Amino acid sequence: MTTETNEQEMISVAEDLFPYKSETLLIDGKALRYIDTKVPSSDSELTLLCVHGNPTWSFYYRRAVERFSPRCRVVAVDHIGCGRSDKPAASEFAYTLAAHRDNLIRMIDELDLQNIVLLAHDWGGAIGLSAVHERRDRLRGITLLNTAAFPPPYMPRRIAACRWPIVGTPAVRGLNMFARAAITMAMSRTKLSADAARGLLAPYNSWANRVAIDRFVRDIPLTPDHPTLATLQQLEADLPDFSNVPIQLIWGMKDWCFRPECLRRFQQVWPHAAVKELATTGHYVIEDSPEETLETMEAFLSQFGIPARDAT
Repeated sequence: MTTETNEQEMISVAEDLFPYKSETLLIDGKALRYIDTKVPSSDSELTLLCVHGNPTWSFYYRRAVERFSPRCRVVAVDHIGCGRSDKPAASEFAYTLAAHRDNLIRMIDELDLQNIVLLAHDWGGAIGLSAVHERRDRLRGITLLNTAAFPPPYMPRRIAACRWPIVGTPAVRGLNMFARAAITMAMSRTKLSADAARGLLAPYNSWANRVAIDRFVRDIPLTPDHPTLATLQQLEADLPDFSNVPIQLIWGMKDWCFRPECLRRFQQVWPHAAVKELATTGHYVIEDSPEETLETMEAFLSQFGIPARDAT
């Protein structure tokens, strides 16, 4: 489990760049941390639920928190093993899609989140969609950024290399190659600023603290007996259940990981979805094209009664 020293370090990680207090929800003795702006004075009852992927954390959504929190409740989770949350060993936590989904459902219930608009990226898409599918009565809308919610149609070579026997885990956990490589490889249009890079990497500063990065990579199902395959197959079968929900797909078209065919797959099942293709943007959509992403989100959220930006 996380030591007391490491716990204090994680609670305050990157606080100069992300000055939001993390709340704690204990789940089976493990601290799941999250940002909750609450905004009791807001006229909007909307909750923007931000769910990150790998190898990011709630920091990835800092611009969305800053922009929308004066006008609606914004909750941004750190999955177990990520960000400011506890980072138990793989022997103490499953680190599977189902485990992260169940934690998110627990958080939704404990915080009694209502009128949810899901904002999800990367692994956050599968985690977030599978969670809100179980709480559809609380869901108002969905915004997805370069993600998937179905068994992988392909395996990018750069990610496959992180699963190689003998060298994969030492590279990911020892050399931090997965997270460090993402600093450049997940961008296309612009270069990530030094502060943004520092913030994204901050929680993953040791072998022990990189356990989730490695386990996420290994949770990609490539064989019929992989436990997460059935979870993703069920999620894919459930996607039509969102057909009456307003959906927005914002896609960086220069993403080598979640390529345009992933977007097309969502469009096939959700022909009603509003789509914004960002032609020169990479995987870290909200980092690579922040203004276009946020403006597109702004227009989408307006249908739910969020006050106009100049009205606050």
